[in-house]
Amino acid sequence: MNSSTRRPEPVSDSLETETTGELLTRLSTQLSDLVRGELELARTELATKAKRAGVGAGLAGAGAVVALLGAGALVAAAIAALALVVPVWLAAVIVGVVLLVVAGILALAGRSSIKKAVPPVPRQAVENVQHDVATVKGAVRR
Repeated sequence: MNSSTRRPEPVSDSLETETTGELLTRLSTQLSDLVRGELELARTELATKAKRAGVGAGLAGAGAVVALLGAGALVAAAIAALALVVPVWLAAVIVGVVLLVVAGILALAGRSSIKKAVPPVPRQAVENVQHDVATVKGAVRR
């Protein structure tokens, strides 16, 4: 849990001595603090997921650029093979294949990073809110 997020104080026996107005003021303050804390947690989680998605998109873009270079090298190899019919084309094919392998590795790394960022739901904040709702319901039923 985030250190800036505070949990409401547990229900105590002092509630019996407090007036309704004091209890409502305390409830309002605690709910406000709780909502603020949960919103901060959600914001932090979403920022982390957005950063991961950005890294994944960057890697996927890099993979696409390298794949384009590989395709260009393969085109150059085909031209060299047809025009000269000498071993120069073999060097171009090897370079093209290596570039395509690198592009595949980058694309897979990008895909993996994007999968880690999806879905962009702040799970910890949602779980905390569900726990908070259950706690409030339990306290109201007493």
